[in-house]
Amino acid sequence: MYHAESFAKLDFETYLIGYQGVKPVASLLSLPHVRFLYLAEPPLFLRRLPFLIVAPFKVTRQVVTILYTLLWQIPHPPEFILVQNPPSIPTLALVWLVGLVRGSKVIIDWHNLGYSILALRLGQNHILVKVAKWFEATFGRSAYAHLFVTRAMRDHLVQEWGLRGITAVLHDRPPAHFHRATPHETHELFLRLTPSLPTAFLPSSSPPYSTPLTTVLPISASSPTAISPTSSVSSHQQQLDMPSLRAERPALVVSSTSWTDDEDFSILLDALGKYDARAREGALPKVLVVVTGKGPRRAEYMAEAQRLQRKWEHVRVVSLWLEAEDYPLLLGSADIGVSLHASSSALDLPMKVVDMFGCGLPVCALDFACLPELVQDGKNGLIFKTADQLAHQLEMLLAAFPDAPALSSLRASLERTSHAPTPASSAPPLRRSPVGDDEGEEAAWGTWDENWARVMRPLVQREGYM
Repeated sequence: MYHAESFAKLDFETYLIGYQGVKPVASLLSLPHVRFLYLAEPPLFLRRLPFLIVAPFKVTRQVVTILYTLLWQIPHPPEFILVQNPPSIPTLALVWLVGLVRGSKVIIDWHNLGYSILALRLGQNHILVKVAKWFEATFGRSAYAHLFVTRAMRDHLVQEWGLRGITAVLHDRPPAHFHRATPHETHELFLRLTPSLPTAFLPSSSPPYSTPLTTVLPISASSPTAISPTSSVSSHQQQLDMPSLRAERPALVVSSTSWTDDEDFSILLDALGKYDARAREGALPKVLVVVTGKGPRRAEYMAEAQRLQRKWEHVRVVSLWLEAEDYPLLLGSADIGVSLHASSSALDLPMKVVDMFGCGLPVCALDFACLPELVQDGKNGLIFKTADQLAHQLEMLLAAFPDAPALSSLRASLERTSHAPTPASSAPPLRRSPVGDDEGEEAAWGTWDENWARVMRPLVQREGYM
């Protein structure tokens, strides 16, 4: 969606192709050059069958619907076709074919490796995994340009698969509207969320004047600065102050997940159990953990969470699905973010951490090979390998909450890192294979728009680049 929005802002007629489900971000819906083309979902009864049985039917249906959409529903041959990988099968082969037929430049946005995700389910030596790897390498090798979320992924694929075309690292960044929430924004959000929360565990609230995290206090009549003499608010508004955070609120911990095999949610549950045991000894706050996202293992893990928290006194876990406009507000209202992304390929980075950093949210992240390209331990987040380490980090960060010095220090460090000045150069080096050194390629944090302008804009507005 972010790529589509960026293309549309350059006045490209932009078609966004995918399955209908989640509501697109509001900024995308407002652009006049964007068209949505929805693919037909497979029948419900097929989705209930075992993977090995349903896979051939699913792929055949995808081939027909995607080709129909790209060849007939789009009236003019597109200049560029940008495809995110994974999923790889059958999409990479189809866009390769359509690129040949319609003369379009294909740009592959490498977020991970599809065969490595399949290997989590079937094992590295399974015949289908080997076929998937061959397919991905064969049809992903040639493109006008290749985008990568990490330098490690770029180097690996260029060397192992001999990629042909321009290669560029485009680190994920959140859009500009991701920010630290104000107390007023937190108040409005939790007025909507409170019915879905465990109210017996939380401080009592009486909407619209209070939520479990915020309250609206009467303005003191003796306060000369409560209302500006030139303000024109009504008499009803003059009786109440702006919302503020409650001192007795629980700490809000957020984890975003796709509930798949590359995220071991049991690590977080184990850590929360250890935290609860320490909190019973005193000096640690209650913790409300909100887990967002949908996925295949949600029911399994949440059933385990419900079983465990019957014995917990200081921790509650809830799973919520949020609208696109509420998700950044939740991150901006939270105290700690947790990432359990382990990376099936060890070559990608968790977008959830990028979103959290965009909202000024300190993160505790599970360690894997490429993570230091995003999380610098002790500077903009903390890195853990075990449930014991995560539990210790939660205890350290939440000591003396809400005036938690360790948490405040990490947040201040994150703000300095995330808002570093953007380099003056208009674009980082874009390369054709093979890869050279990284001098000058690393960009400052920036926003999505700034990063896209540096990396992608030269690719789509200058013919014959490099």
